[in-house]
Amino acid sequence: MCNLYRQRSGPQAIMDLSKAMRSTVGNLAPGDIYPDYAAPIVRTGSDGVRELALARWGMPSSKKAIYEAATKRADKLRAKGKEVDFSALLEMEPDSGTTNVRNTTSSHWKPWLEPANRCLVPFTAFSEPGRDAEGKYKPIWFSLPGDDPLAFFAGIHLPGWSGVRKIKTGRETIDLMAFLTTDPSEPVKSVHPKAMPVILTDPDEIEAWMTAPWSEAKALQRPLPDGALHILN
Repeated sequence: MCNLYRQRSGPQAIMDLSKAMRSTVGNLAPGDIYPDYAAPIVRTGSDGVRELALARWGMPSSKKAIYEAATKRADKLRAKGKEVDFSALLEMEPDSGTTNVRNTTSSHWKPWLEPANRCLVPFTAFSEPGRDAEGKYKPIWFSLPGDDPLAFFAGIHLPGWSGVRKIKTGRETIDLMAFLTTDPSEPVKSVHPKAMPVILTDPDEIEAWMTAPWSEAKALQRPLPDGALHILN
C-alpha cells in the first residue's frame, strides 16, 4: 500500500502536462505527502473546466468499516460501565480515510468511477515499505527515469465531503482524493508484492482517464511494464 509519495513539480508544469486551464493552489511547496494532508490534484470543476486544486488524501471509508469501528468503541465504553448513545457515537466516529483504491467492482467505489469524480494526482516519486539490513522499517522510493520526472496517479476525488476525520477536530467539510492501485511490476514487486499505484505517463492515457467512460477507462488499472520504474538511492 502506497501511503507516502513525493511531489516536486511546479503548478505550471502540472497544468501543462494535464492540460488544465486554471489553478486555485497558488504556489506549491515541494515535499513528501502523507495521508490526510492536502495535496494537488487535477480535476474537472463544476463548470466543466479542468483545474489544478487541493484535496486531502483519503477517500471515505465504507459505511460497514465505520459501523464496525463505532461498535468496537461502544463495546469498550460499555465494558467500563459507561452508558452509550450509539447513534451519537456513530455520527462522530472518525474516518481517517482510504488512501488506495483497489477493488473497483465494489459498490462502495462505483459512484466515483465516472469522469466527474476522476482526477490526476501529480507525483515525482512514491515509496513502499521496505526493511534495512537490521530489519527496521525503511521506505523504498521509486520513480520514472530522469531528474524528478512528473507523472500522474490515476485518482478519484470527492468535493465537499462532510464528516469527522479526528474526534478533537469534529465535523469538517473538505475535498478528498485517493488513487487506484493494481498488481505490481518490477522493481516494485520485489519490495511490495501486493500492489502498486496506477501510473499514467502517456498523454492519451491521461486524457482517457479524465474523459472516457468507465467501461473504457478501467483498462488503465494496470501496472507499468517491468523496468519502467527505477529505485532511488
